[in-house]
Amino acid sequence: MVMKRFAVALLVAICGADFQFPLSAWGEKAISCGAPPEADGEWPTASPEEAGLDPAILCSLNEALDKSPEMNVHAVLVIRGGKLVYETYRAGEDQEGGKKLGVTSYTPEMQHDVWSISKSVVSLLFGIALDRKLIASIDEPVFTYFPEYADLRTPEKDRILLRHLLTMRSGLAWNESVPYSDPTNSQIMMNGSEDPYRFVLEQRLWSEPDEEWNYSGGDTQLLAGVLQKATGEPLDVFAREALFEPLGITEFEWKYMMSSSEVAAASGLRLRPRDLAKIGELVLRKGIWNGRRIVSEAWIEESTRARPDGWPLYGYLWWVGERTAGDRANWIGGRGWGGQRIYIVPAYDLVVVIMAGRYASDSEAQVAIFDHYVLDAIRP
Repeated sequence: MVMKRFAVALLVAICGADFQFPLSAWGEKAISCGAPPEADGEWPTASPEEAGLDPAILCSLNEALDKSPEMNVHAVLVIRGGKLVYETYRAGEDQEGGKKLGVTSYTPEMQHDVWSISKSVVSLLFGIALDRKLIASIDEPVFTYFPEYADLRTPEKDRILLRHLLTMRSGLAWNESVPYSDPTNSQIMMNGSEDPYRFVLEQRLWSEPDEEWNYSGGDTQLLAGVLQKATGEPLDVFAREALFEPLGITEFEWKYMMSSSEVAAASGLRLRPRDLAKIGELVLRKGIWNGRRIVSEAWIEESTRARPDGWPLYGYLWWVGERTAGDRANWIGGRGWGGQRIYIVPAYDLVVVIMAGRYASDSEAQVAIFDHYVLDAIRP
């Protein structure tokens, strides 16, 4: 574990070199950026000082991003204590669903691809379905929900449980380690399939279920199929009723796959950054938004808890980790292609959203923003 933490710390140190570090780190003083404009009633606001953040550190991020246009960051939001304390939107090259948009000037009203953060939203929807007793247990066999694919069943595949899909430990062969521009990428092949569920279930077992972690959008797509059968609604319709409308999210898009009528559960969601921040705040408040219970506290706690024997640290479609510089703070996170990130830090009552367009070389420079401009700004 020590070596693993050292490797992650080294990665952050290397990626952080893409940025100018906060001016206050060198004994100079940055000008406070103050509180963001009132967010049309969506978010109460506070200045960094009022929220217990050092403006000399936090607000120097503006200059750092100005000096690093190659990082192509489109938005950064910081919420502490339920209040929006920092918000910036920027222009840069972007894509929508893989289609190039050219230079896009982002504003608070505009949606952005969140890519694989979609998976974490599926986790919340799954928890809601469990709370409503539409699904009996995460220990049900997957093939219980797909009797139409009985020809693909084997004694080994019958051991795959819903739990294994949530933890990406199904054992089904899947390769997303090659670029998404590569037609042999399993996610791309599934998106082009006329029957994505058959495509996933017909894959060979490369390990026993629960034995090995393997990043798989196919596991998430199967969960979407389970949700659609359990709720009787398409995934995006259930998401609107069960999650988005209760959060006050009135505009979203969940794209469909190229060759089928199925929602692209693992990567197709588009949200405004402020709305993604609401997802983070819901998790931070253990399933409550504005005094209303949306998902059970038990599900939030279980789904955001990493397996003690696992690496990487992963819950039920949520990343879990520790800060790798300075004083440590455990975080819960969602990660999407191109530099989309959401960080939730319960110890600091904090949510951070980052949107970017680094599709050709998705680096971990977002960690430097999180570590060196947000967490370092928190006053003791």
